[in-house]
Amino acid sequence: MTRTLILGGARSGKSAHAEQLATATGKEVIYIATGQAGDAEMAARIRHHRQQRNAAWITVEEPLALGAAIARWSAPQRLVLVDCLTLWLSNLLFAEQKNFPEVGEIIPPACFEQERAHLLQALAQAAGDVILVSNEVGLGVIPQGAISRWFVDEAGRLNQAVAAGCERAVLVVAGLPLKLKG
Repeated sequence: MTRTLILGGARSGKSAHAEQLATATGKEVIYIATGQAGDAEMAARIRHHRQQRNAAWITVEEPLALGAAIARWSAPQRLVLVDCLTLWLSNLLFAEQKNFPEVGEIIPPACFEQERAHLLQALAQAAGDVILVSNEVGLGVIPQGAISRWFVDEAGRLNQAVAAGCERAVLVVAGLPLKLKG
């Protein structure tokens, strides 16, 4: 069993690289999609990803309970491909549909810590291969607004925690993979 984290910026080729790795295993692929079509742009992005995806793969749409989905679908003969952790983090952040202040402390929804812990536990206990895709959002300027800064900080912490639990980590830039670990 191998756990792999694929990091990259927007349109870096990280999803395509993850899909190539998944295909190369020859295993049954369970594709866990975390995105939700909250607007027309996101709906278009989801359509694009669906069109690019191997039609033989089983797609599971899970915006919040990612750890439970990995635990349910992970098996020795399967590869679970999660795309993507930062969309999942955003889903958790806005799960209670409350407004956050531009300045001041951000208090995440009650589900945040529990779902994050479930994800890390499921990753550690996965019965088969897992590939996780995540955006590297900490390479740019520090964003304006408390909620944006919270998101960048938590995405960085999540990526670090997931990378620590993975045997392999890859950074994709301009479609080119750079091995970071493993």
